[in-house]
Amino acid sequence: MLRIGVVGCGLIGTRRANEAARSQTTTLVAVTDAIPDKAREVGERLGCRVAGSWSDLVADPQVDAVVVSTPNGLTLEIAAAALAAGKHVLVEKPPGRNLKEARSLERAAADARRVLKVGFNHRYHPAIRRARRLFGEGLIGDLINLRTRYGHGGRPGYEREWRGNLESAGGGELTDQGVHAADLINWFCGLPEQVFAMLQTAVWPIAPLEDNAFGLMRFAGGAVASLHTTWTQWKNLFSFEIFGEKGSLAVDGLGGSYGVERLTIALRNPEGGVPQMSEEVFEGPDTSWELEWADFVGGIRGDLPYMGTPKEGVEAMSIIDALYRSAMAAFPVRLDGAAASKL
Repeated sequence: MLRIGVVGCGLIGTRRANEAARSQTTTLVAVTDAIPDKAREVGERLGCRVAGSWSDLVADPQVDAVVVSTPNGLTLEIAAAALAAGKHVLVEKPPGRNLKEARSLERAAADARRVLKVGFNHRYHPAIRRARRLFGEGLIGDLINLRTRYGHGGRPGYEREWRGNLESAGGGELTDQGVHAADLINWFCGLPEQVFAMLQTAVWPIAPLEDNAFGLMRFAGGAVASLHTTWTQWKNLFSFEIFGEKGSLAVDGLGGSYGVERLTIALRNPEGGVPQMSEEVFEGPDTSWELEWADFVGGIRGDLPYMGTPKEGVEAMSIIDALYRSAMAAFPVRLDGAAASKL
């Protein structure tokens, strides 16, 4: 039984604590939070110790692995300390506030020779997994383009929360939900060669952070991806569409407020006209957290390769970094990390 400690008892940290407690392969031994009442509530409900601070939890010899579910500005310090203490670590997305911090975490994991997993739970949603398998099998042929939209309506007071603070968050909506979209684009298509972006602060008073981000990406083979991630999507929306020369795969919804998860398959009619259509509906509870937890444990045990590796975290952040650089420069940039140059 792997012994787990959780740093951060907000919505996502509590979900991780629940999985650690209910799993047959792990036991939850400690939690902590900057707001002690939050940690006490989780500790009492799940029957584990409440640590006085994250440093106490990380130093605890009874803890084998640490979940870091904190504001982005704390991720690097806490995760690097846990790795240096010999713990395996699961960090929520994004892996740090920026590409530099993601690379620092990658190096820390390599130096410690411990598993570092980035929490990209969207990869474990059934419609997305199914679409990835069908795409990999060549059902819709070679990629032409990809279109993804992801957003919610925000809430009043963002400017007073850590997500509305540059120092704590590192970026706005592009960093927050956009990193999920960047990871999925990388998972399906690999890294683009060039990107172009525009940012907008339209409604929420969070400048210099953005509440909308628009991006275009071009890949080596000529395929193009578009991204819109937003805090002004007044009805929550998730849409991920992949178009190939033989047809398309479209994932809509994530369950809950984002609507029932669906995969629509359209196979092109070579003679023109209406394609062959089918739809798969994935109802029921969200199992992505349970599946990702099993993947984390499997990675620690060495049973199987796990998803959300440090390399994949860096790759997702390299897309985000390039999009921000493009928006600042007002022209397309490459992903190589060099100074932005006109293309």
